[in-house]
Amino acid sequence: MHEMSIAQGIIDLCLEHAGGRRVTSLDVEIGELSSVVPEAIEFCFEACSRETLLEGARLNIIRVSGTGQCRECGRETPLTELYGSCGHCGSHRVAIVAGEELRVREIEVDD
Repeated sequence: MHEMSIAQGIIDLCLEHAGGRRVTSLDVEIGELSSVVPEAIEFCFEACSRETLLEGARLNIIRVSGTGQCRECGRETPLTELYGSCGHCGSHRVAIVAGEELRVREIEVDD
């Protein structure tokens, strides 16, 4: 399960930036096309954060929809898979614009 190492990486990143203060909440963006299962991140985060400055922190997962830019018709199109087709012209020449994200957007710490 690669979500366990991702959750540990999120925790390590937060600890690095928290300056020794307790983290009370964090916002994490997960793209629909990232191959990361948000529910698995939630489960792994709870397990990995035990006995750290993130234990009990509120994990807010923001899901980012997949979006592409068609190289044929130039229109933006929703994507639910990495190699999806344009919803307007059917072309498979679609560049991903959004949906591959996996980032910590914000952390909140105690004073």
